[in-house]
Amino acid sequence: MDVDVVIIGAGASGLTAATRLRAAGHSVAVLEARDRVGGRLRTETIEGALLELGGQWVSPDQTALIETVEELGLETYSRYREGDSVYVNAAGELTRFTGELFPVAADTQKEMERLIAMLDELTAEIGPTEPWAHPKAAELDAVSWGEWLEKQTDDVEARDNIALFIAEAMLTKPSHAFSALQAILMAASAGSFSHLVDADYILDKRVAGGLQLVPITLAEKLGDAVHLGAPVRRLEWSEDGVTAHADGLTVTARRAVVAVPPNLYGRISFEPPLPFRQQQMHQHVSLGLVIKVHAVYETPFWREAGLSGTAFSPYQPVHEAYDNTNLDDERGTLVGFVSDLKADAMLALPAEERKRRILESLAAYYGPQALEPVVYYESDWAAEEWTGGAYAASFDLGGLSRYGADQRTPVGPIYWSCSDVAAEGYQHVDGAIRMGRLTADEIAATLA
Repeated sequence: MDVDVVIIGAGASGLTAATRLRAAGHSVAVLEARDRVGGRLRTETIEGALLELGGQWVSPDQTALIETVEELGLETYSRYREGDSVYVNAAGELTRFTGELFPVAADTQKEMERLIAMLDELTAEIGPTEPWAHPKAAELDAVSWGEWLEKQTDDVEARDNIALFIAEAMLTKPSHAFSALQAILMAASAGSFSHLVDADYILDKRVAGGLQLVPITLAEKLGDAVHLGAPVRRLEWSEDGVTAHADGLTVTARRAVVAVPPNLYGRISFEPPLPFRQQQMHQHVSLGLVIKVHAVYETPFWREAGLSGTAFSPYQPVHEAYDNTNLDDERGTLVGFVSDLKADAMLALPAEERKRRILESLAAYYGPQALEPVVYYESDWAAEEWTGGAYAASFDLGGLSRYGADQRTPVGPIYWSCSDVAAEGYQHVDGAIRMGRLTADEIAATLA
């Protein structure tokens, strides 16, 4: 097969790039290793329950995603958030609250407010586009997120809670495993650190039928240009073009888009090998670890108790949980997250023991009724061969300032496109779409 552009990966970024390139008059072929499209977006019906196993939320700042959803004619609805949220402290004590900040002692609240204001200022100053170019970049990249917080305050609970918004909730790595600069990029990509604190903002709406409908609908419009079950094993390249060797299919093209997360680049044999700069860079990025827990109940019983379903604690195995009830569903669904070291501990347990521990953690928020779901399912992204972790790749200490500027630098005819290298919308579907658009436009300019 001979086309203008071959795209490796049928996630939101690759399919967006393919759609945009075709609209510009170029022929495309999309090669996908899995037997489905969507990448880190996946919706399945399990025991009669519709569950979004991957990414799912749409926030107001995600304009590229919102535009795509509207263009595709998909329906959105608001996440349920009426009533009180709950917070469990280190002593296991539960407190109901409203608003954004957790119910903590007055001194701790002041520290949290001070840290949030400081981080908002840094985020605005450094920004998401070129954080590595800021005068403080090397300094912030040489210290871990956890160590940076320790230097700012002696209040342990304030540190634990502020750390949660980046470590457990977003990068899904321990606070010692990534830099303060990486944390600031995460906040900047969402508009501010305050946006990450505000669950009603960052987890605003859902797509009826699941967010995977975005890539599914894009793929349907591309038709037979999308090839499933076709992992690319070898990519031969020169300044004249590429030849992609996939299972059962060989495609020659003038350009290639590698639209998979950076941890999967090594699954492709590049001939000739990539330049040393790229090879080194790719060794300094990795995905985190999270278990996404789905618990479906006969009714959303927490609502009767005046609870929104929103729950937080850096001290529980399930560090955050939400009402995830589907549109027009009489049953109630809770979704919870277990990340980084806590996920390690849970995954080391037999399945039934892990389920018991996780449900006990949900019960710490919602009461004993949470112990008896009618459907229970765990999404373990790290166990998926063509994912390998969650939610997106981040650099180790010093990596962002050292390599960040080169993440998207083309290698001859090869371009890179995924949410992992986005500025705005980093590690979200919005970022994947933004990168797909940008990459397509860059390639189209070279083919004109």
